[in-house]
Amino acid sequence: MSANYVVGLDYGTNSVRALLVKASDGEEVATAVWTYEHGRQGVLLSRDPNLARQHPADYVKGARITLRKVLAAAKRSVKGFSPDQVRGIGVDTTGSTPIPVDRRGKPLAFQPRFAEDLNAMAWLWKDHTSVAEAEEITQLAREMRPQYLAKCGGVYSSEWFFSKILHCRRVAPKVFNAAHTWVECADWIPAMLTGTEAPERIKAGVCAAGHKAMYNKAWGGYPDEKFLGKLDPKLAELRRRLPAKAHTVAEAAGGLTEQWAKETGLRPGIPVAVGAFDAHLGAVGAGIAPGTLVKIIGTSTCDMMVAPLSEPLADIPGLCGIVPESILPGHYGLEAGQSAVGDIFNWFVEYIRPGGRKTGSHEALTEGAAALRPGESGLLALDWNNGNRTVLVDQRLAGLLVGQTLYTAPAEIYRALIEATAFGALTIINRFEEYGLKVRQIVNCGGIAEKNPLVMQIYADVTGRPMKISRSGQTCALGAAMAGAVVSGLFRNFAAAQKAMSGLKKEVYRPKAKARAVYKELYRLYRDLHDAFGTREWQGNLHHVMKELITIRDRARRR
Repeated sequence: MSANYVVGLDYGTNSVRALLVKASDGEEVATAVWTYEHGRQGVLLSRDPNLARQHPADYVKGARITLRKVLAAAKRSVKGFSPDQVRGIGVDTTGSTPIPVDRRGKPLAFQPRFAEDLNAMAWLWKDHTSVAEAEEITQLAREMRPQYLAKCGGVYSSEWFFSKILHCRRVAPKVFNAAHTWVECADWIPAMLTGTEAPERIKAGVCAAGHKAMYNKAWGGYPDEKFLGKLDPKLAELRRRLPAKAHTVAEAAGGLTEQWAKETGLRPGIPVAVGAFDAHLGAVGAGIAPGTLVKIIGTSTCDMMVAPLSEPLADIPGLCGIVPESILPGHYGLEAGQSAVGDIFNWFVEYIRPGGRKTGSHEALTEGAAALRPGESGLLALDWNNGNRTVLVDQRLAGLLVGQTLYTAPAEIYRALIEATAFGALTIINRFEEYGLKVRQIVNCGGIAEKNPLVMQIYADVTGRPMKISRSGQTCALGAAMAGAVVSGLFRNFAAAQKAMSGLKKEVYRPKAKARAVYKELYRLYRDLHDAFGTREWQGNLHHVMKELITIRDRARRR
């Protein structure tokens, strides 16, 4: 009996990855990666530092190239492999990354008149041009529809669907008026592969719709026309053209078209799963289940949990959504995260450039930071260089570094930045547990978790919890492949797919008692800064912060 394979297509910020996986045991047989060719590392930028767009043409070309390459690689590495053994495809993308499309579902960017118009491109997840619109949506929902906010953490974000569309309406009316509707990248890619791009045929995923566009069955789907019309009458008109129903990743968006089969070498008609966001399917690939927190650590982080639909669940302020079946069918999906983690480390290395290439590389700084004891630097930072995603949900916050002296060294700053992201991670864990969602284990995945033991050890010491690592270094693509396996019928559900295809590495980073004790002191000071700069409610005095940092520093150095 020949082996069955599935493909996960993983559309990231800078590139697209195709992963070919053996369904029976999760063996990752072949990988192909293609960097988007438009913009700077795939991101279209402008003088506005908040703007980040992508060209949809890269999504099309990326699928064609990586699917061909991954099949060719499998033929070279697996004796007797045939593309006919590939049974299904799953897709994950960044989000919220909405695309303005015409009546046929084709991106406006494909039209000559919009070929150079940044507003006609895909509005990448990290685009923050719509801060004002997000605040306006939040305020109106507080007045008219508080239930909308209750399911998305109490604040609507500038990273999300309706904020970006409303901003386009105001700054680029020609683009807005030319768009028949807007489609999430996570929905458009499966539709493109299955020939179902037409708005009346497209299957929207509940992952994107629920977490970023306030979709919920309890109020009939997307926000109602009256609410959207208060923001702008044109949004009420758009509401009528959005899908009436959202679907889970356990459903197929359709079958691979004859044209795509011809271009890639795959069999026509194989099912393509409904799309979802990279972090959500990354959590699936890492083996998420009730009680497990999955941290996808990259340029930013997403912290994912699930809870059974059969059990009561409180609304949790500051989360990026509590959405039925957005991650796993039969479960609530809960998303939190940090707007920058790896991006903060990259900022320090690439923009500050401390000490030049030799002493200012990630490797050199990590080595220097590892030689320091907790608290020895005398520094404390806030991890808000790209705003705060959770629990404050405020893009108008910025980074902060406290405690510098004339002798502060680059490695000390680098360690303080790592520690700041760990303190932010602990804040998220505490928020989950404050509202009754117990975190019983933490599984990490992504490049930083894979490659930087110092970061993982600091996270263990700060949180007081073991840090486990997903067996796969490509969990987002692996989770997408699992979706392909489920919709193709190879597994009856995701639990069975996870049991067969996912696992953990043997190495576990465990908290060290002495380091943990110091970090408890530092975290208390971090929370003082966090609440003082991040909330209106905080009332107090920060006079003690610098002095306590010096006390902790001097004690660490005496040791």
